[in-house]
Amino acid sequence: MQQESHNYPVIVIGTSSGGLAALREFVAELSSDLHAAVFVTMHIGNQPSVLPNLLAQVSPLPVAFAVHEEQIQPGRIYVAPPDKHLLVKKGIIQVSRSARENHSRPAIDPMFRSAAISYASNAIGVLMTGDLDDGVVGLQAIKAYGGLAFVQDPETAEAPSMPSSALRHVNVDGCLPLRELGKRLVQIIEQRAAEANLPGEAQRIEPFATENDLTEDFSKGGSRALDEIGEIAGMSCPECGGALWEVEASSPRFRCHTGHAYTAAALFHAQNETLEEALWVAVRALHEKQLLLGRLIQSSKDRGRIGALQEYELASQGLESHKETLRALIASLRPVSLTSQI
Repeated sequence: MQQESHNYPVIVIGTSSGGLAALREFVAELSSDLHAAVFVTMHIGNQPSVLPNLLAQVSPLPVAFAVHEEQIQPGRIYVAPPDKHLLVKKGIIQVSRSARENHSRPAIDPMFRSAAISYASNAIGVLMTGDLDDGVVGLQAIKAYGGLAFVQDPETAEAPSMPSSALRHVNVDGCLPLRELGKRLVQIIEQRAAEANLPGEAQRIEPFATENDLTEDFSKGGSRALDEIGEIAGMSCPECGGALWEVEASSPRFRCHTGHAYTAAALFHAQNETLEEALWVAVRALHEKQLLLGRLIQSSKDRGRIGALQEYELASQGLESHKETLRALIASLRPVSLTSQI
């Protein structure tokens, strides 16, 4: 009975920049009698969102935000709510405000991983338009557990980085424009419904299984679990300052002892943000010191203290020079794409 109740495919879709238009184009091609549950994670952060309403305008299937502990029903589209990861369990939804992955919450990788582990060969992953490479590791997990992986044709994507990275690192089952991709998945679902194959029990595959455990409940293992799937990287987490472990995988990725996770490209991007923030803090500190010197300069003028006046003016000029150096350094920080190198 337990197997029969979950004998349907799940389609997990991840997207970021340009995702609204892509999702609307894709879901419009789904059939109203689709015997599959569809899950969507888009990088919407913690801002209020009307994404389900916008998708419902063109979708033949009901669309709503996922609710924690909600029973999964085929023929529905579930959307990750703001600031929460959407995890797909056997027959039930889990919504979690666990640590950000790839600088995002909701993030695509946790959803893809959970679907792979819970539904094995019945999981179908779709990665659409987006920056950097969130979702690529999740697609690797889906393939490792026997599922199917599809990507939007990067040439049709507003932000081609995510699908392009997937093509480099995942043996995908199809790379198609969105309308063709929607029609192709409908065909696959109809074929599987006719065959009615029961999925086998999924084996535990590392490091995906442990990472999934940590996303669900990091208190289960923390650093001890990370020691089993990786080793200390000698770097700190840009978000919390904790130690980073490099996870043993086909491409470099990193996790900290509090749960934050990064691909190499996402970590590089986060480090750039941390560096820029630190430089602006330094500029502000220099400016505040300059304001104090301004008061001392005026006081020296009022009292006729020529020696002190010259000393303070010289110090202020030095601070201005330091500020200009820092501003030039900040301006030189350009977004460097690592996805073509990882």
